Amino acid sequence: MIQSFNKINKVSGTLSLSGDKSISHRSLLISSLANGKSIIKNLSDSDDVRSTIKCLNELGIESSFKDNIYSISGRGFKGYRKPARQLDAENSGTTARLLTGILSVQKFESTINGDSSLSSRPMKRIIEPLTQMGSKIKSDVEGRLPLQILPAENMRAINYNMPIASAQVKSSILFTGLHLDEQTSVIESIQTRNHTENLLNLRVVVEDEKIISSVSKHNYPDAKEYFIPGDISSAMFFVVLTLLTKNSELLLKNVSLNPTRTECLKLLKKMGGNIQIDEKGISNNEVYGDLIVKSSDLSNIKIENEIIPLIIDEIPALTITGIFARGVFELRGASELRVKESDRIKAICANLLKIGLDVEEYEDGFSVSGKIKQISKQFESFGDHRIAMAFSILTSLLKDGGKVEGFESVSVSNPDFLKQLKSISS
Repeated sequence: MIQSFNKINKVSGTLSLSGDKSISHRSLLISSLANGKSIIKNLSDSDDVRSTIKCLNELGIESSFKDNIYSISGRGFKGYRKPARQLDAENSGTTARLLTGILSVQKFESTINGDSSLSSRPMKRIIEPLTQMGSKIKSDVEGRLPLQILPAENMRAINYNMPIASAQVKSSILFTGLHLDEQTSVIESIQTRNHTENLLNLRVVVEDEKIISSVSKHNYPDAKEYFIPGDISSAMFFVVLTLLTKNSELLLKNVSLNPTRTECLKLLKKMGGNIQIDEKGISNNEVYGDLIVKSSDLSNIKIENEIIPLIIDEIPALTITGIFARGVFELRGASELRVKESDRIKAICANLLKIGLDVEEYEDGFSVSGKIKQISKQFESFGDHRIAMAFSILTSLLKDGGKVEGFESVSVSNPDFLKQLKSISS
C-alpha cells in the first residue's frame, strides 16, 4: 500500500492513544498465568498484541473484549493447554521471546513460528539462558524460528549476567524463573525497560552499578485489574511533528511516563524542545500522565551510548527531528537497530539519501548533515512500522508532501496512526 501525505501547516488538539504495546503484552501474559479473571483497560489494538492474544487463545486462555475493556481468564500455575497447532507470533518478537520463557516450564511440547521478518531475527539470545535453566529448545543452527520447546524435568534457578541490553531477553528469563522455588536473578550493566518487573512487583536492587532483578514462585501473580497508559513510542511521532511545525501545540493524554521510556523526551528537551510533562497517576507501578508539546527551535546534541537501549524504538522518530535541527545528527552504539523488523540503520540511511542529505552509515549507527536538496516522490518502509511512521512525518513536513510505500505496516503498533494524524493537522 502506497500512502500519500500533504504538507501539514499546523498541529493542534488532543490525542488519547491506545495502550502501550510493551505493557499490553506483559499484562496479557501475566493475566494468563494467574488463576481467575483479570480486567485490562485500554489494551493496545496493535497487530503485535493481537498476535499474543491469538497465541494465548491457542493455549486455552479464554478472553473477551467490550467497551475498551478486555477480560481474560487465566489458567493458573503451569495450566496452559497443549495447542493443537504451531503458535504463530507473526511479526511480534515480544510474543515469541516472552512466551518461550513461559512455555519452557509447561508439561507439553509446543512450537513457536513467525513471519519472514520475525524468522530472520536472533533467538539464540533467549535460547542460551533458558537452556542454562534446564529448558529444552530446538532450533536451526542459526537459532532462528521456529522454536520447538520440549517438556523439561530439571529446571533450575540461575544468576544471569546480560551480555546485551534487551528487555525481551530479561523478561523471558524472569517468566521462566517465576515458576521455580529458588530465586533467579538477571544482572544488567545497562538499564532496559522494566515493565515486567513493575507488573510482577519484583525486587530490584542496584549494586556496584549493576541492576539486579530477582524472581521466584513467591512472585506468582494473582488475577487483578490493569490500566494500560498510552504508548509513548507511538506518541513520539506526534511529539516530533508538533515540535517541527510552526505555531503548533498538542496535548497527549495519559501516556506512559515510565522512567525507562522517557529518555527520548529528556533528549528532545535538551535539544530545545518545549515539552511539559504532567504526571497524573500510577497503575501497577507504571507512571502515566499528560504531555503538552509546542513548536520549538531545536539544536542537535551528542547522544550518549548508554541511553541507546532506552531510546531504541524512538530512534526513527528522533532522526526526523535531527534532520531539521541545527548541526549534525549522529548516532552510535546502536547496532541493535540492525536486527529489528528491518535493518533500521540501512533503511533510514537509504531514505535520507533520497532527499540529498549528507549521510554516513556506520556498523552501529549513522550521521546526517546538510540541507534537503531534492524532494523524493516516495520513501520505502522496508515493511517496518516505525520506518513507515517516521517517514510519514517527514513527508508531512516537506513543501510538496510525499508518499510512503508499505504504509500498511503501521498496524503492527498503531493501526489508528493515519486517523490520529488527520485529527490534529491542518
